[in-house]
Amino acid sequence: MNKYFKILVTLAITVLCASGLYAQSGGYKGAGTSASAFLKLPFGSPRAQALGNAYVSLADGADSLFWNPAGISTATSREVHLSYLDWLQGYKARTLSYIQPMGKTIIALSGNYMDMDGFEWRNSQGTPQTEGVDGDVRNFVGMASIARGFFDNIFQIGGTFKYINENNVGEHYNNVAFDVGAKLDFNKVGLGFAAVNLGDSDEVPTGLRGGAHFQTKYWTVVGEIIKYTDYRLQYGVGLEIHIPEDLLQVARFDLRAGYYSREDTGKSDESWTEKIGLDNTSKVSFGFGLYSDEVFGYGTRIDFAMTPFGALGTTYNVAVGVQF
Repeated sequence: MNKYFKILVTLAITVLCASGLYAQSGGYKGAGTSASAFLKLPFGSPRAQALGNAYVSLADGADSLFWNPAGISTATSREVHLSYLDWLQGYKARTLSYIQPMGKTIIALSGNYMDMDGFEWRNSQGTPQTEGVDGDVRNFVGMASIARGFFDNIFQIGGTFKYINENNVGEHYNNVAFDVGAKLDFNKVGLGFAAVNLGDSDEVPTGLRGGAHFQTKYWTVVGEIIKYTDYRLQYGVGLEIHIPEDLLQVARFDLRAGYYSREDTGKSDESWTEKIGLDNTSKVSFGFGLYSDEVFGYGTRIDFAMTPFGALGTTYNVAVGVQF
């Protein structure tokens, strides 16, 4: 237990240092200078969004593909995973992933399509343009991943190749990028690291993630720090409460809440956020997960997350995975 406590103390110090840097940094002069900024969105994993984007050490299964490719090394069966993200201002993302174990090596394919119809185009004087303009935003990311675990899966490594197609109101871009990640899983304690969107930093938002978690049968705490080349250091923390399957008899149920150090975006006009005191913040997220291996003989998981974003509205993320 002493070694677990030491790791937790290290994690706490890391998060506190990150929060101190965050408080001192204010805005970041390089914000938005990388293209393909949509790669920072939490598509593919409601669980990660609900846990305050703190997922690099906890990631496993198909929804780990966009966070830490090493996470798919825990797969023991084939899996199909579908997710839908309703982001801000009508921006939506749809993700389809497939995992195939091949002995101790796991491979995965994933595609993500994002769009936002009705984008309002304005000229340099700020006048809306309604004719002769392609006002749609359409983005696509195709991925191929490979991962493997060593020493009874205590040490896991993985990598991903990304093809990126970006169409912003008629401007088209094609890029490639890579993710590499690793995990150390000591059952109750885990550590994770990932370098994401490795490539031309002017074309993709390259980032470094590092985090740790501590878990028991009934709860998990997780923390992570992340630094993108075009933005300041950020951090996230999350809590997951487990209601085991042996108590519910039919499924395992998880409740999740998280905090992420993003900027606030004004006051929400949604009455429910005011009732629970979240109308002035964009930093808090929450959600739930349900898993059962008794749905027609298949392992089935359902995950949901939501994040109030102040004056910009509320985002929703839902996913369904089937193992066979």
